[in-house]
Amino acid sequence: MAISEHPSKLSLPQTSPGVTTVLEYLIIKFPYIDAQIWRQRIADGKVHWHDGSLITTQSLFQPQQRVYYYREVEIEPSIPFKETILFQDQHILVAYKPHFLAVTPGGIYVNECLQNRLRRSTGFEALQALHRLDRATAGLVIFSINPDTRHRYHHLFETRQIHKTYHAIAKISEGENLIGQEWEIKNRIVQSKPRFSMRVTEGEANSHSMIRCLQQSTQKALFELNPITGKTHQLRLHMQALGWPILNDKYYPQLQPLSADNYSAPLQLLATKLQFIDPVTRHPRCFSYDNNLSLQ
Repeated sequence: MAISEHPSKLSLPQTSPGVTTVLEYLIIKFPYIDAQIWRQRIADGKVHWHDGSLITTQSLFQPQQRVYYYREVEIEPSIPFKETILFQDQHILVAYKPHFLAVTPGGIYVNECLQNRLRRSTGFEALQALHRLDRATAGLVIFSINPDTRHRYHHLFETRQIHKTYHAIAKISEGENLIGQEWEIKNRIVQSKPRFSMRVTEGEANSHSMIRCLQQSTQKALFELNPITGKTHQLRLHMQALGWPILNDKYYPQLQPLSADNYSAPLQLLATKLQFIDPVTRHPRCFSYDNNLSLQ
């Protein structure tokens, strides 16, 4: 059994979805976790309020209160790829995340994630990711070290003051001449079924990306992607919309059957650059990671 070293937290909604107790809410919030598992976690003292007081099976639902719990799984896979710290000062840490490694705990991963790996290697227990990358995506992630300045960096992401650049590889048709071409994609992305996937639908656009082709071979092309907004799976859907789904994508255009990770065929998507004005020092910041995607 793998148990998270650090608690996960959730905020109870302002309006009760028809439940009386916290336990009832947890059961409907996490439909893939058996109700008996939540009862056992509560009995073991693994669910508590923000002040540390324990939640019982009879604890009443309290709107907008934070609930803390500890993720646990029977068997947690070990990801055989190493992260790299690229920058660190008293406020932030920037690291490269390899493919297949989650940024924060989720699903069958509780301790085997970038955030917990970095907490262990640096000793910074308050280290917290400021944004996310899909587990399948590799690239740069910024972490807050200092809780006192964390909100200032969160504000950069909330107000879209961080310029992000990605690289992706996709298959192309023979004879296509794409180098130097640029595309602006705007469409509406909504949650689909199963709930971890997304889809494009009619309606007012809520996603926006700029995409251009940098290189190509006879069968593949390297694209630069600049997301203006940050919807879940946005770049994967926008590449699909152009007719060039990202190579080795297990979700789009066709959801593949659940299977073990194929470490020899990672999703060909890399978060390669982050640029912003540091809200504390007011200095320009530009962090980049050399492209490890190849057309070969």
